Amino acid sequence: MADACFAHPRLAPLYDPLAPDRGDLDPYLRMADDFGARRVLDIGCGTGVFALLLAGRGIEVVGVDPARASLDVARSKPGGERVRWICGDAEALPPLQVDLVTMTANVAQAIADPQDWSTTLRVAYDSLRPGGQLVFETRDPAARAWEQWTPADSRTVTEIPGAGAVESWVEVTSVDGPLVSFRWTYAFAADGQVLTSDSTLRFRERTKVERDLGAHGFEVEEVRDAPDRPGKEFVFVARRRQKGGSDSPSVEHAPE
Repeated sequence: MADACFAHPRLAPLYDPLAPDRGDLDPYLRMADDFGARRVLDIGCGTGVFALLLAGRGIEVVGVDPARASLDVARSKPGGERVRWICGDAEALPPLQVDLVTMTANVAQAIADPQDWSTTLRVAYDSLRPGGQLVFETRDPAARAWEQWTPADSRTVTEIPGAGAVESWVEVTSVDGPLVSFRWTYAFAADGQVLTSDSTLRFRERTKVERDLGAHGFEVEEVRDAPDRPGKEFVFVARRRQKGGSDSPSVEHAPE
């Protein structure tokens, strides 16, 4: 199930105005250009910011997300009709043969359940043409980013068209090994309503991600630094191996 901040009809429209700077997507756009991708699958497309940027370049895009409210926001944007939007998780996808699969922002970490992660990698493999690429980012656990997720560091008041002033902040609710849970709170000045959204991210070690990719038929070509968070994130660039023989996926589920 999608977190409330993406699925609640009052919260989903806040996502873009609360995070207006999406410079983090620029490296993904450059990679799509560098790889010559003409067909892209964007897993966890959310409100469609990246999918629409791709579509604006003439790329054929499929965006999938389990949060219907976020997809409603995406569809309503200029150019929304140029993207094929699918509501559901990766298993909801029809057969595809794309050049590039992407998971931007926190998508890979938000797939916290080991079986769901395995399924996502399997579907990404199956959706790619032979030799196609998978690109995603995940935070380096060693940077302990969650230690900065406090109300004092995150509290803001944002004036949002159609919603008025919205105060928001985040606080960590638990740290259990690689799993970090946190709660966003949103207070609406217009009517006093307060809504919360609970999330859990899995912080995977680089070697763990590399093993998972290898087990699902991918070859890691490169692990880059995230330009917007240098030293804090890994950006994985992996290529789907050819099917057959030792190059096909070796296991159905990589152990966590």
